[in-house]
Amino acid sequence: MLRLFVRLVRRPLLPAVRLWRRNIQLRVVAATLLISLSVVLALGFVVIAQVSKGLLDAKEEAAQSQAAGGFAVAQEKANTPATVDGPDATDNKVGRDASTWMNSLVKQLASGGQTAFEVVALGAGTGEQPQPGAQGVRGARASGNVDPTASVPIGLRRAVNHATGTFKTFSEIRYTSGADQKEPEPALVVGKRLTDINGDPYDLYYLFPLTQEEESLNLVKSTIATAGLFVVVLLSGIAWLVVRQVVSPVRMAAGIAERLSAGRLQERMKVTGEDDIARLGEAFNKMAQNLQNKIQQLEELSRMQRRFVSDVSHELRTPLTTVRMAADVIHDARVDFDPVTARSAELLAGQLDRFESLLADLLEISRFDAGAAALEAEPIDLREVVRRVIDGAEPLAEHKGTRIRVLGDSQPVIAEADSRRVERVLRNLVVNAVEHGEGRDVVVRLASAGGAVAVAVRDYGVGLKPGEATRVFNRFWRADPARARTTGGTGLGLSIAVEDARLHGGWLQAWGEPGGGSQFRLTLPRTADEPLRGSPIPLEPEDSRANRARAAADAAAASGSAAERQTADAGDRSPIPPRSPVAGAMSVPADPTALPGNGARVVARPAEQAQQEDRADGR
Repeated sequence: MLRLFVRLVRRPLLPAVRLWRRNIQLRVVAATLLISLSVVLALGFVVIAQVSKGLLDAKEEAAQSQAAGGFAVAQEKANTPATVDGPDATDNKVGRDASTWMNSLVKQLASGGQTAFEVVALGAGTGEQPQPGAQGVRGARASGNVDPTASVPIGLRRAVNHATGTFKTFSEIRYTSGADQKEPEPALVVGKRLTDINGDPYDLYYLFPLTQEEESLNLVKSTIATAGLFVVVLLSGIAWLVVRQVVSPVRMAAGIAERLSAGRLQERMKVTGEDDIARLGEAFNKMAQNLQNKIQQLEELSRMQRRFVSDVSHELRTPLTTVRMAADVIHDARVDFDPVTARSAELLAGQLDRFESLLADLLEISRFDAGAAALEAEPIDLREVVRRVIDGAEPLAEHKGTRIRVLGDSQPVIAEADSRRVERVLRNLVVNAVEHGEGRDVVVRLASAGGAVAVAVRDYGVGLKPGEATRVFNRFWRADPARARTTGGTGLGLSIAVEDARLHGGWLQAWGEPGGGSQFRLTLPRTADEPLRGSPIPLEPEDSRANRARAAADAAAASGSAAERQTADAGDRSPIPPRSPVAGAMSVPADPTALPGNGARVVARPAEQAQQEDRADGR
């Protein structure tokens, strides 16, 4: 379930990830965007913090000054001597109690604020247990429909009640319920303990709304956000333009390089200006021109070489025919010659056979090089082709003391192929296996699965050294360079076989290990022009040293597990024996290789291991 979830999540992200990996301009612009956004955010936080601190400091200073003046006025009114009449009769103590005086004081102090502040008066100990014997103002009074008990924090009341001096804190102004109830708004609350006209203590608070400061801060935030967004977009645009000036020529060069690699050698970059990019374009064009000239020279040389080989091969056929006729006459009359001359006639006939074979191979190679090889595909049964090849190789196998075995021929193996070319490939593989098999058995295996058929030729001779499996298909390549050219084949058999396999759209691959033999596998599509996705026969045989070592390790592990289970069960249950491999069974792995020789493996043989171990395993 986890893998399925990861797969479902990754599938829609693959196009974006592919675009991110392939587009350097996108990565640069995205990096610039992220870096500039981080810088703008950090700078915005710093500016907002400084502006906020400055606004609050200015507000606190003005509020404390305003509140100090109000506290002084309130205390002065409480200390004013009583008078009977006069212009200050409203502030007299005559005929008034503390509650009426307090209401008048709150209204008078708030009238000078003009919405700049509100005034709240609370009796001493309000919100806490009243002090024993305390008299004076009881209840709360406030201006502007302010809820006094909800607007003044408990912590500030306690500080004012238990100490002398002016105290301040930040809180919210809450208003009483009503038709025109306002929303709570942040405020700075400043309070102090005072005495009324009777000398009893009470608490007076000034509430300064921070609405203007909040609006100013919001304006600063919006300004910074707008300016920051504009700066980020501007920097991203600048980065896009700058990177485009650098990336566009690189993309152009990459596109032209791809077209050059596809064979369009006349492609060139458009060069404008005299900067570094222009010099790069000029150098690229010069390189492309030199490359085109060199490739044309090589093509002309290769064309001349192919024509030379073809012409020489054709021209040699006429004198070779004459020489062959004369050699046949001499060879037939050798019984009348002395022994030395008779042996010379036999050697002449043998070398003429080799020369004719080499000439035929050169003509075939020249046809492949010229692209003149044609495929005459028709449905054939590979079993019939294998039988004809084995019948032709029987005399050589009897001479070498080798037995050729065929596996997998119980069912028809049908494929659309050129019977002549497939027979030539298999004849080459079987003859090579017999010649290099050192008298051991040669196994020819056929199989078909899905849209592919395969024929594998396995020998148990000297094998291949590391690296030889990829060079064995080269023209005129020999495992032992010191060996004389007078023995063995022409050195073109496997090269022609590879070309025949490619002409079918198939694979011809090799595997080998020193002293452990080799295996050559021919894989062909069941239907002509059908792409191959795998081979029904593994390239590395099941009886290789690596596979035998793995099988032995698995068998030992299975035996150990069975013994442990038998000991644990104490005879109550019989152990389950491990499954033995079925003889002749063939797995069907997917072979990702698509070129002959690719994917071939060569396993090094340990020095202490002898060839007798191979015979003991029934090979």
